[in-house]
Amino acid sequence: MSSAIRLASVNVNGIRAAVRNGMHGWLADAGVDILTLQEVRAAATDLAVALPDWHVESDESHTKGRSGVAIASRTAPVAVRRGLGDDTVDSAGRWIEADFDINGQIFCVVSAYVHSGTVDTPKQDAKWLFLDAMTQRLSELAVERPLTVVTGDLNVGHRELDIRNWKGNVKKAGFLPRERAYFDRFMGEFGAEVTCVDGSTGVGLGWVDIGRAHAGEVEGPYTWWSQRGQAFDNDTGWRIDYHLATPALAALASDYHVVRAAAYAERWSDHAPVVVDYAL
Repeated sequence: MSSAIRLASVNVNGIRAAVRNGMHGWLADAGVDILTLQEVRAAATDLAVALPDWHVESDESHTKGRSGVAIASRTAPVAVRRGLGDDTVDSAGRWIEADFDINGQIFCVVSAYVHSGTVDTPKQDAKWLFLDAMTQRLSELAVERPLTVVTGDLNVGHRELDIRNWKGNVKKAGFLPRERAYFDRFMGEFGAEVTCVDGSTGVGLGWVDIGRAHAGEVEGPYTWWSQRGQAFDNDTGWRIDYHLATPALAALASDYHVVRAAAYAERWSDHAPVVVDYAL
């Protein structure tokens, strides 16, 4: 007998601020079973206070008040793994995996927060190393755990449909052709040679972008809007928050939706939750 697992992911832009600004108002009625969080900017003790009725696993940044990822769930996971790649990869507070036993099947959930990057700086170098390590881990997870979803703020708009003002961002971090090429490979046909947007070639990993698969060939739906100007009111956004699933899990996904606030004043983060149901 299958169970419907509702999984929500959101960059909270600071868990304490999100709670203070109304996150629990949404969460109370959302019917969420597993909640992945990015940019929590908090210690484990703070997360326990913010989410008192949840089992919370987290990975903190080495720098206080920066990044941080977490996975909150109604039932405890059977295994948790933190970090990505070797010591050359700055992954502290950016990658956590949790395995859940759902009706005898292992459902692997990842909360990821990719570096935002800045062109031609060490911040972008850190992003390249992280994306390289992510590529390797996606390859491993697809084999080790066929029911896996990587959720979170991946800080890359994959296609022109994913950014309202894409023409003005092709030379900026978040929409660089080289960054987008990683996603071409992530979602490319498994084992096939993929020609990427930057002209490079690589082997497809076969992952499924649940958002694009369910929304179709439309602009957005956007998940992040700048705090500047009228970006939110004009829906000048980016779709950079994802559920990337293995093919076996993607076949079990339904009811993908982005919880966009009704008005700017009702937001509790600059990102919107991305919610998917999985029939496991």
